[in-house]
Amino acid sequence: MAINEETVGKALKQIREKTKSRKFAQTVDLIVNLSLDIKANKVDFFVDMHYEKGKKVSVCALVGPELKENAKENCDGFVDLADFPKYQKDKKLTKKLAKQYDAFVAQANIMPKIAATFGRYFGPLNKMPNPKAGCVVPPNANLAPLIKKLQKSVRLRAIKNPVIQVAVASEKMDDEKIVDNVLTVHHALLGHLPNGEHNIKGAYLKLTMGPAVKIE
Repeated sequence: MAINEETVGKALKQIREKTKSRKFAQTVDLIVNLSLDIKANKVDFFVDMHYEKGKKVSVCALVGPELKENAKENCDGFVDLADFPKYQKDKKLTKKLAKQYDAFVAQANIMPKIAATFGRYFGPLNKMPNPKAGCVVPPNANLAPLIKKLQKSVRLRAIKNPVIQVAVASEKMDDEKIVDNVLTVHHALLGHLPNGEHNIKGAYLKLTMGPAVKIE
């Protein structure tokens, strides 16, 4: 299956033509159907693309005193270790926090307390700070590069079903950047599959409110 700059560009043009414009910026989703025994070969990893996704990723830091000022300066929000008890006592407050932000970063030396306080509610929403994404950091870390990286990072995940669907861009972005992000993600996926292209049944692009178009 030839997925290259030309075929992705053609599919992108088709989804733009087939999807009505909306009052909001729709995302460009890449969908990949896998030919894979997903129980034996779970897919779960992060890809750093060359361009941002076109929609800001809001980030909250769960930190101790060492990272408090850095988090205040670089993140959209933060929760200080001293405030953990009130979240532990109030599940509504914790659930609200989980839904308020797209991603969470954590200070490594307080991870046991983070897990005890937030794990029950963050876990089912896949919001726990993930070491694979670089979201568990030492107390002396500079959060600025990580926040910038998260704007370009996507998670490819197929745990129960052999299908991956991930938002890689916004329709408002230049076609060149969208195509680059699609190809970057696809190439990274090939590297994680045991038989590369032979494990892919088909790849598709779609806008949020539009039909899927096969890349071919």
